[in-house]
Order: sequence, then structure tokens, then C-alpha cells
Amino acid sequence: MNSTQPIITMKGLKKSYDGKNLVLCGIDLDIFPGQIIGYIGPNGAGKTTTVKILIGMLPDFEGEVTVFGVNVAENPLEVKQRIGYVPETAALYDTLTPMEYLRFIGQIYGISQKEIEARSLKMLELFGLKSEANVRMNAFSKGMKQKTLIIAGMIHDPDILFLDEPLAGLDANTAIVIKEILAQLAAEGKTIFYCSHVMDVVERICNRIIIIDDGAIIANGTFDELQAMNKGKSLERIFSRLTGSSGHAEKAQDIISALHGE
Repeated sequence: MNSTQPIITMKGLKKSYDGKNLVLCGIDLDIFPGQIIGYIGPNGAGKTTTVKILIGMLPDFEGEVTVFGVNVAENPLEVKQRIGYVPETAALYDTLTPMEYLRFIGQIYGISQKEIEARSLKMLELFGLKSEANVRMNAFSKGMKQKTLIIAGMIHDPDILFLDEPLAGLDANTAIVIKEILAQLAAEGKTIFYCSHVMDVVERICNRIIIIDDGAIIANGTFDELQAMNKGKSLERIFSRLTGSSGHAEKAQDIISALHGE
């Protein structure tokens, strides 16, 4: 796909779960190849709903959504074959070993058995899981499971990678490696759709930041552009001002007072 053409397009995207209250209130957005998009907002803002629509998990919505030029509502399977998804929390088949799980995922994507074995072993080694490759995951730490999920999300070399809090549970060195991986994938023309509450990470790695609140986009630009419109503030402070979630120090003091029985 030509980089001058959007790889993801949303036009008038609306979603309601009860037929009354809108979770998404008419999202209009174009995303281009090679971008690392930071998609951030308060809990309940509509981030996860947006992602689930884009990856073909929620077919019932209003508006037009295309990925790779493919209508997601009409051809979700075609879209799913070319994307990777790492959810914040996922139910791993933890009675499987990492190798068994990755073979299963690789087969879903139609990768040859030889290629699955080669990619899985190499990536498990690079993520420090080689010695646990054939150990059942029910005894794994959250970080070990998260590494396996990240490998599974990338094993088929997707054109778009959707990540929801991908660094949760990872040690500092692995988190640094993941951030470098994302930068190099973007340099290759891959698109990264990154949801997180960790503002300093979004600030550093994303070349475009979209803030969503109450189902609507309230900011969209590079970090430099957002800073220029907000007197040079950090992303954390910009986020707090735009989403109305100020008064954090006062709230913290109230909690401390409650602990003290005041």
C-alpha cells in the first residue's frame, strides 16, 4: 500500500452496547503506514472498543471502517490475517508450553511448520525464554506470559500491530527491547497502534498521539504539536487538563486523610 494512502480509516464510527448510550460518538480518523500511534484516554473512554472494532472482534457498529482498504464489517477475516494483537489481559492456554502455544498460533496464520519452529525458537531465545520453551505456562509469572503473548502477536510478521498495555509485567530491560522493536518495525513501514496509560512511554515512542474522552477525539497530533498548544507541558499534564482529571494532589491527600481516620 502506498504510504500516502491511509492504512486505517474510520468515518463516523459510532458504537453503543445498549442501543442508547454511545461508547464511540463519531470517530473520524486516518492512520498511515509507518506511524506509531499512541491512543490514550481515561478508563471507559472507548479505547478498547475502538481496537476491537478495528481487529474485527465487534462487527456491530455504525459508520465505515477500513483496514488495508478492506471493509472490516464485511471482511473481518481478511483483516485478521494481516494484523497482530497483544491484549492487556488474555486467557492463555496455560496448560500448554510456549512452543505448543506458538505452534497453534502459527498454524492459525498458515505459517509452515518449519517456519513456525524456527521463528518460535529464535524469538523465545531472544526474549530469555529458551529454557522454558517446553515448560507448561501455568507456573509462569505475568512477565513470562506477557513475553509469550508478544511473540504470538508478531510471529506472522503482521503489517499492523495492535498493542494494549504491552509492557505490563515486563522487566525494565525487556521493556527497552520492546520499545526498540516498535521503532524498527515502524521504520520498515509497519503501523503500530499503541494503547497505554503510561504517559512517559507514549510521549517517547509515539510519533502521533490521539487522546479520546467520552467516545470522542479531543486531541490529535505529534507530541511537539500538543506541547506547543499547551505551553510546553508534559503529556501527563496535557492529558489531565484535556480530560478534566485535575486535582490529583488534593485527591491523594484525601486518601491519606481517610487512611488516618481523619
